[in-house]
Parts: sequence; C-alpha cells; structure tokens
Amino acid sequence: MCLLLSGCLPHQDETVVTFFNKGEFPARLSEWGIVYVKSGELVVNKGVIPYDLNTSLFTDYAHKLRTVWLPPGSTATYDSLNDIKLPPGSIVSKTFYYPRQAGELLNVAKSDLQYSSHGLDMEQVRLIETRLLVHLESGWHGLPYVWNDSQTEAWLEITGATAQLTLKDEQQFTYVVPDSNQCQECHVDNFTTGVMNLLGIKSRHINKNNSHFNKSKNQLVYWQEVGILPELPPAHTLPRNAIWDSPMDTLDHRARSYLDINCAHCHNPNGADTSALYLDISESDPLRLGMCKPPVAAGQGSGGRLFGIEPGNAEGSILTFRMQSLDLNAMMPELGRSTVHNEGVRLIGNWINALEGEC
Repeated sequence: MCLLLSGCLPHQDETVVTFFNKGEFPARLSEWGIVYVKSGELVVNKGVIPYDLNTSLFTDYAHKLRTVWLPPGSTATYDSLNDIKLPPGSIVSKTFYYPRQAGELLNVAKSDLQYSSHGLDMEQVRLIETRLLVHLESGWHGLPYVWNDSQTEAWLEITGATAQLTLKDEQQFTYVVPDSNQCQECHVDNFTTGVMNLLGIKSRHINKNNSHFNKSKNQLVYWQEVGILPELPPAHTLPRNAIWDSPMDTLDHRARSYLDINCAHCHNPNGADTSALYLDISESDPLRLGMCKPPVAAGQGSGGRLFGIEPGNAEGSILTFRMQSLDLNAMMPELGRSTVHNEGVRLIGNWINALEGEC
C-alpha cells in the first residue's frame, strides 16, 4: 500500500509545502510549494494530489488543474451526506489555463492536454490564475494568485484582476479573476450559516477515474489507498454525477449534473437564491426544479419568459435565456464567466426540449 508522502505520486520534488496562516499569506504562489514552474513545466509537488471532476464549473473555456494537500499524518472524513471534510491545515488549489497552439489560445471544451508525470508543458499552455482555498482554524479562506506575463510566477491579488483574452475563433472577452471576498459568493452554499465550503470535493463529483495520472484508478479508491480518506464505503455504492458531454450517460443525468455543479451552490434550499429555484441534483420536485414555475425575483432576468423551464420549449424558458445572456442583470451564473458556454446551453436546451408535459 502506498502511503501519503511516501513517494507514490507521479511527480516528486524537493520543495517543501508550507502552510501559512492569515496575516502571513505570501505574495508569491511558489512559496506555498503546491504548484510552481520548474524547467519549463508547471509541476505538482510531492504529496500534493491532482484530481478532477466528472463535470466541472464552466469558466470561459479555461481548463483547470486541481490539487489537494493535507497536513502529514492527517486524514479527511466522509459523512452521511456524501461530503468529504478536509482537516484544518489543508490546501486546495485550482489553476486556470488555456491550451495554446501557434501562440493562439484554444477554446476547446476538452483537450488531451492534461497533467502528466512530467507536469504541464509551459510551451503548450498559458496560465491565467491559481486560486487557493486554505483551511484555517476559523474556516476556509480564498486567495487569488495571478500569473505574470513571463509565466514564471503567480502573485497574490486580493482585489482580483482582469485579463483581455482572444481565443482562436477571434472571440475577445475580459477574463475576470474574482477578489478574495467574492470567493464567498459561491463557496458559502448555506446562506444561514455563512460558512465557506468546498464545492467540488464531494463524492458525486470526484467518484471517477483520474485523467491526470492514473486513468485506471478511481480517485476515491486512490485517496483511500494513500491514507487520506481511510473510512470510505465501496466506491461503486457512492453517488456519481455524469460527465456532461459523455454519450455513456443519459441526457437527463448529464443535464442535471451540469446544473448541479454550475448552479446549485446558490440554487439549493439553504443557498443565497431568492427565486425558490433549486437545481441541486437531489431535488426531485418538478416545480422547485423550475418546471412551469413562474419567476419570483428574476425581474428583467426573465427575458419576457413565463416559466423557469417550459417542457418542450427551451427557447421559451428563463433558464436557457439566462445561461445565454451576458447582461449583468440577467446572466447566470452571475460570477465566473464573461462568455457563453454554447455547448452547455445546447445540452440544457436539448434536455428541456425532451421534457414531456405542458404549462
């Protein structure tokens, strides 16, 4: 059995991972020792585990390298709600990047370019930002680090940043790096408690084989084997969201999984949503899902549509209207995108058009 920090991960380096408390946060990302540039590659440090999601949040076609690190000797816990709780001292990172070809940024929804045993080849990617979530004794805290033009270091930008990007199809847009406080707008998924939580590290999102370095190993099984998640039910008994564009999953499961990761951090019974529209994958009430549901607080965000979801009529549904809008008063999600995820809109549109019934 391979133990955490024992040398079983694909890339090993001598840099030490350092946890910093509030008031000590370093200006440079590399000082954390989680990910950093070395010999023309973005590398993941020893003991830092790359992971990915079945379906991830859309962010202007950016690709994401996710990692998790736990303090040596500590473990995560798995609770009855299928949530994975990481101990204080843990660090979760997400690096946003674009594959590039002949200097042009690609807006492909998926790519064969993944983290390998050698890292991310800096000649094939442009790094934009790395967001850290650090688990202080007082709770989770978000830190945005923005990569410099020379792609050698990312610097802490508490107030956020913007970047003017042009994709290969000549689509120009302003990429927005959220400020530290804006992290809470998504990661506080329970508006009553106001506590920041992890969104992606839930069994239904990471119950899959890892495409970064071990395509034959289920991530949850691997976490159990390396000792960071020792108490875990059999992986095949755990919930699993669909991969949104996989023909191996049903249209309904793919659409519900897409809405779950992109919308449910607000649109859930405990979230900041005021529309009584609940898009978490456990929701089963058609009305609460938006079917034939008149808008409560959409305002001009309804686009003149009468119902959140009108079965058989995606074009006439508020949900798809808001997904396609770039109007700040109407677009959903409100944060995290400056472009339209055309493939995602098509998925939800096909799902709505396949629904039976009428309002």
